[in-house]
Amino acid sequence: MTDTRENNVIAPAGMSQTGPTYPIDTEKVEEVARLIQQDRLLNEAMGSLFPEGQTLPEGGRLLDLACGPGGWATEVAFQHPSLEVIGVDISPNVVEYANTYARSRGLTNIQFQVMNVMESLAFPDASFDLINGRLLSSFMRPHNWPHLLAECRRLLKPGGIMRLTESEFPLSNSQAVERYFALIATAFKRAGQSFSPDGRHIGLTPVLARLLRRAGFQDVRLYASAAEGSSDAPLHYAYFKDMLVLFELIKPFLVKLGLISREELDQLYQQAIAEAQADDFCSIGTWLIVWGYKPMTS
Repeated sequence: MTDTRENNVIAPAGMSQTGPTYPIDTEKVEEVARLIQQDRLLNEAMGSLFPEGQTLPEGGRLLDLACGPGGWATEVAFQHPSLEVIGVDISPNVVEYANTYARSRGLTNIQFQVMNVMESLAFPDASFDLINGRLLSSFMRPHNWPHLLAECRRLLKPGGIMRLTESEFPLSNSQAVERYFALIATAFKRAGQSFSPDGRHIGLTPVLARLLRRAGFQDVRLYASAAEGSSDAPLHYAYFKDMLVLFELIKPFLVKLGLISREELDQLYQQAIAEAQADDFCSIGTWLIVWGYKPMTS
């Protein structure tokens, strides 16, 4: 049965409901700062930019979808100077930051452009050797995926690679943290941005490989990784800081959808933050990288 609420998409400030449904206003300085730190956290947690062992052709071209502040793409450009890297994002704010940051590092093989990945992308056919997307579940709706993947297949050269990295919410032993993430998952379901049948998860990771196969990609493969955010783990502070800011900035999204009152949410927030700082706090996050190849012949 289709959930009729999936059509009632809540758009961030300054974005129409035909555009990305990112649940936080990206014009907020705090969110841009969080995304910058999140890029670094994910890069460190995964251990490398291509933990699955991806190899890139010399002189190749790479496109990073919804790149945010460009942390991943900039590191790729730095570590692979022979590559031409292009990042696209709908937010002029973060695109300006990404370009400024790349220039500050003296990189000439990377550029960032304002573009909405839910629409047709302004590049010619067969332009790229690899297209990357990371955590697109933060704004994509299930019915947007076929169009995006068809567009990516158009943009890839024969034999080119479509690569996606996604996650579900982390697991922990904190009742308040678990409830907060459960509220976010329910909100995504109500806003039509979830594959989950009941709103308990985002639900994208189980269907990601099939989405690529149905879009015509071949030899689809998976690589899973995990990182610990427990109180005595090396990544705890970075994990906690990301959660602290996320939980605060996503409050209007949760309240607007009628899931909880602001007073109750503020109380839950304080409890979650306290429990996440406790000595016995345990948490783990997992990521799934799925990639496939455009056929050599159509």
